Amino acid sequence: MNPRLLAEDYHLPGHFGGWYPGPIFPTITRRFSHAEVDDPMTLFYDARGNIYGVASPALLRSRGIAVPDSAALAASTRQAWAASAIASECGWGTSPRPAQAKAYRCDGLLVGPFQALPPYDLLIINTDGSLAERSGNGLTIFAQALTDAGLMTGACELRVHHDKPDAPSTVATWVEPAVHQQVAGFWLTLGQPAFGPQAVGAVGLPSNEPAHVSALAAINPQWARSEFVRIGNPHCVTLVEHASALPDNRQMHQPGVFAPLKAIAFAPPAGDGRPCAAGINLQWAARDSADRVIARVFERGEGPTASSGTSASAVACAAWRAGWVEAGEVAVVMPGGTAPVRLHVQAGTLLSVSLFGAATLQG
Repeated sequence: MNPRLLAEDYHLPGHFGGWYPGPIFPTITRRFSHAEVDDPMTLFYDARGNIYGVASPALLRSRGIAVPDSAALAASTRQAWAASAIASECGWGTSPRPAQAKAYRCDGLLVGPFQALPPYDLLIINTDGSLAERSGNGLTIFAQALTDAGLMTGACELRVHHDKPDAPSTVATWVEPAVHQQVAGFWLTLGQPAFGPQAVGAVGLPSNEPAHVSALAAINPQWARSEFVRIGNPHCVTLVEHASALPDNRQMHQPGVFAPLKAIAFAPPAGDGRPCAAGINLQWAARDSADRVIARVFERGEGPTASSGTSASAVACAAWRAGWVEAGEVAVVMPGGTAPVRLHVQAGTLLSVSLFGAATLQG
């Protein structure tokens, strides 16, 4: 569908060399002719149990939320509007909140695109109002929403804007439609990972690897061996000898475990900012076979999640570095599903990592 025709259909202002002003996702996905128009609304997609809402900047502005016209300005001013966007779009609304459910119906909000044509800019908002530099499942969901809207018909670049001081202000990901094991989805090219405390901005730790994060070991002595990995965003992958040492999500929601994990993972003021001032995503991994790893996830700005694409990629990289897996495809098994991750290694160097994912629109 032609974005210009859609905008003219809605009599929307703006020109298409810059930001796109229309509430594109709700209208295109819920109507495929000009004969019928539904009210704009945030759409929710599921990728391996990770659920994100998708909303255009114009939709949020129609709710009275002052989202700037450019993604860069929106990121730099997120403290003025992001928490309001989460409260407006991610709450349970009139639906009853299920027993033991999280405070929000989803794991975050994807805001974009800010243009009519690729490459597309977006923001990834955690439910605490902070911004993420990258989300594998989030980008998979955004690519599917663009595809459903007729705005992505082939491979393109998605650019995430954020306000983290320790990473490039725009994190780009090349996304290509593909079919893997008879499932239609997307391969995300995440680039070359970096390892070690310096890569994630960790301070107060010895340079030797694997690292010992005393705050993790204080929770469970079996969590004493960790690998720091940056794949556009920071990760701390704790390697355990047996799957029984992995935390389960219900356990991580218990206050006695959630509070100390939040202190490690979240940036101030919600967390302690130690060992990483900007916070860090936490994973635990146990080797299952030569090309299969079991993992659990506690995301910065969110908490326990059923899965995470960049977390799965970080786990695969840490497993390779530990000698658990070889180059090629690695299956990372999480409660929400299994993530295929490809490791490209040459002459003993991990050159790039790619992630496959698929997303479905929620009813």
